[in-house]
Amino acid sequence: MNQRSDQALKLTSRQYYVKQTNSEASPEAIFRFHESPDALQHLVPPWESMKLVESARSLQPGSRVVLRRSLGVIPIEWIAIQSEYDPPHLFADRQESGPFAYWYHRHRFLDDGSGGTVLRDEVEYSVPLGVIGLWLGGWVVRRKIEAMFAYRHKKTRSLIESGEWTGALAASER
Repeated sequence: MNQRSDQALKLTSRQYYVKQTNSEASPEAIFRFHESPDALQHLVPPWESMKLVESARSLQPGSRVVLRRSLGVIPIEWIAIQSEYDPPHLFADRQESGPFAYWYHRHRFLDDGSGGTVLRDEVEYSVPLGVIGLWLGGWVVRRKIEAMFAYRHKKTRSLIESGEWTGALAASER
């Protein structure tokens, strides 16, 4: 395969996903939640058997997170590296290795002009095997991504707006 057709395959298999939710909480509060050491554990959906193996406990660029799960008998390790950091507006991570051919995820916290936040996740990804992988399983991957981010947004709003997260944080700092 020549370089031009290889690039065309990569471009046609690239997918984009955006999930946006309004919250009554400020961008600062939502960003602080995401910076907390236990945030990721709260945001893994209960139907996923994902385990946090390693975390730098930071969103600073270069920080690393390692997640592990099994797909049947096949172990899958997902290593993400933090790549952008602009508190309280944005942080981003990219997959270094894992289940996707490509993954870049921007977490945005936009001021809604009335004291609340527009929580926005922007994901650019490619499934393995390019167009063939997209054709064979792209719709399954898309549904899993949609379900995961629906859960994450609902959980974030619930924990922060109810005050439950602030109480949990205070208890863990004692």
